[in-house]
Amino acid sequence: MTKKNEAGTPPPGNSLGQTEKEELYRRLEAKFRPKQIHPRLRTLIVILEVAFVLGLLIWWLSSKSLQQSRSLWVLFLYCFPAEFIITTVPHEPIILFFSKFYPPLTITVVSTAGLILIEIINYTAFQYVADLRMFRRTLESRLVQKAVALFNKAPFLTLWLCGLTPLPFFPLRFLVVLARYPLSKYLLAVLTSRFPQIYIVALVGVIFKIPNEWIIALFLLLLAAGLAPIIWQVLREKSRNKPEDPGTR
Repeated sequence: MTKKNEAGTPPPGNSLGQTEKEELYRRLEAKFRPKQIHPRLRTLIVILEVAFVLGLLIWWLSSKSLQQSRSLWVLFLYCFPAEFIITTVPHEPIILFFSKFYPPLTITVVSTAGLILIEIINYTAFQYVADLRMFRRTLESRLVQKAVALFNKAPFLTLWLCGLTPLPFFPLRFLVVLARYPLSKYLLAVLTSRFPQIYIVALVGVIFKIPNEWIIALFLLLLAAGLAPIIWQVLREKSRNKPEDPGTR
């Protein structure tokens, strides 16, 4: 039987005291927890982010003067469509082009600044998608869960190696959200891996002074390589849905 003091309260250190501590921790956590953004405002922010990136892509592809510009603002803004979720246009050829006019460190600092900002957009955009009910069943599939579990074994090292080397980086943009990997650690991995990678590419451009024709050819080659899986999937679906010719039966 629990003894009580003169005031009628249980002595310190019993189960009730532990319950009070847990309640205090919950209150403190609720007080300092970041406030959730209203769903409509969150949707609007994501729509504006996507529209901003797509607008930059259309602007760059439709303007020949912009494509030939040497302004560092062009290099900075190009990072957004070049690194948005699944890369739409290759990044390396532009770095090689600007290496003709600026030192490698300048190119690296400007490009990395744009890269960090677009990775924040990537993180918030896919976090929004991952919270949608229509994608929840797909994201909770066994294959996705295995990929998340594999990523969680060494998340920072995986991000760092894929950021520094030519290994595909875009799948990790999804995994960091699904694995609830902190945004601060993700950005740190991006910064410490992509900064030296961009610097090396810019340094190669300075040393070898690659002709513009070669840079254009590299751009088209990388663009084709990036679009190839999408084109292959579309053609495959078309051939699968094509009605069978009665004469072949």
